[in-house]
Amino acid sequence: MKHLIIYAHPNKASLNHHFKQTVVDILTQHNHDVIVRDLYHIDFNPILSLSDIGGQRKGEVSDDVKMEQDFISWADIITFIYPIWWTGMPAIMKGYIDRVFSYGFAYRYDQGIQKGLLSGKEIFVINTQGKSNTEYKEIGMDQALSLTSDKGIFSYCGFEIKQHFFFDKADMADKERVNDWTVAISQPYLKSI
Repeated sequence: MKHLIIYAHPNKASLNHHFKQTVVDILTQHNHDVIVRDLYHIDFNPILSLSDIGGQRKGEVSDDVKMEQDFISWADIITFIYPIWWTGMPAIMKGYIDRVFSYGFAYRYDQGIQKGLLSGKEIFVINTQGKSNTEYKEIGMDQALSLTSDKGIFSYCGFEIKQHFFFDKADMADKERVNDWTVAISQPYLKSI
């Protein structure tokens, strides 16, 4: 299988980095093809420019966007790994989606009806957050996060969401909890092997 990991966290000592490395290790140990796109490391430009918008309408994208689209086209399974900051994804990840999930590549409209163009691809989403799941549930943020990312982006573009992990109170997690989360992340990948 061909796996693409789209990763957004600037700190190599972060829990997100640990999760990225866990997924990479599992997949490479089982001889899967793995490409990691570390958005901070590659210094991805997240700014959707007027030129980008004009090009998307004509089916034209810049070389950096085309490269990312080629990686997505290549992959069978895509894993998105990023923290929840201010109840959303980091700006660099949002900018990646703004620029790379362009009209004509990720979605289009046929006689006014939206159609996701990335069907046939499965995704996993791994998120960490500082708030507890209980706090988010009490204010409806759990549903808002799922609605905006899962439905508003990923399903909209045709992806099949295999699993979306939300690891709460991540900034206070002890070793035992991190080990439990690592096992939880590992299971769906091991099942697909």
